[in-house]
Amino acid sequence: MSSSREFVLTLSCRDSKGIVYAVSGLLYEAGCNILDSQQFGDVASAHSTGLFFMRVHFETPEDIADAAPIEALLDPLRARFGMEAQIHALSRKPRLLLMVSKFGHCLNDLLFRWQSGQLNVDIAGVVSNHPDFADLCASYRIPFHHLPLAAGATAEAKRAQEQQVERMVDAEQIDLVVLARYMQILSPEFCAFLKGRAINIHHSFLPSFKGAKPYFQAHDRGVKLIGATAHYVTAELDEGPIIEQDVERVDHSLSAEDFTAVGRDVESVVLARAVRWHVEHRVLLNGRKTVVFR
Repeated sequence: MSSSREFVLTLSCRDSKGIVYAVSGLLYEAGCNILDSQQFGDVASAHSTGLFFMRVHFETPEDIADAAPIEALLDPLRARFGMEAQIHALSRKPRLLLMVSKFGHCLNDLLFRWQSGQLNVDIAGVVSNHPDFADLCASYRIPFHHLPLAAGATAEAKRAQEQQVERMVDAEQIDLVVLARYMQILSPEFCAFLKGRAINIHHSFLPSFKGAKPYFQAHDRGVKLIGATAHYVTAELDEGPIIEQDVERVDHSLSAEDFTAVGRDVESVVLARAVRWHVEHRVLLNGRKTVVFR
């Protein structure tokens, strides 16, 4: 459990000399103690973005109980380096809203990690277009919101349902929406509303194995690796910045059902990692990519 005086500073700007010195000097002058610091300059090739990224975990002195004084000290650095910088209080648990359809493996995994203390967040509720997981959420004492969508629902009906979720996000002060196998294509308006604060999970076979039963398709093709990808949600379907990926080996001795079981295990682990890194303020956007400080 973090103390009320622990914070994380994340920043990005054009790479130039003196950034690390300026940031560490600012924290030193404020009496802060740096507990951990990581940085990365994306300048290795002609295709690099030329940006510099930094994450600093620090503790303030006893006379500084919130981030306001440090925020004020950062303003000259923001102006000097054209810097985007945020300070996050580690004493505040990020608030999550989970969304799911009819496959509950990722949902159950996240709920267990939350209940067992492995995921330091507050889960404000679960939204689903199906009623299947009401009892599961009740067992965890998590509010369950069934927002049904009829088969073949119109774009207008889908957008009305999304607006219900948007109101919930605002009312509950949600920091991150997690699509834990929520099998609906989100509208561009909803994606814009959730920009930078929604994570999705899918099997890594896309676009090779689109549609229903991707693991059965993979089995038919004799695939040797089962994979999953966690990424930020954008209006371009499954094209958002990637946060985490992983694979497991499979072979001819496994059935299509075995493929599915392996794939769901990988999905659960990959999504949990991505969510944890996001809420620990370890993921910074770098154009269409991410920088992940582990």
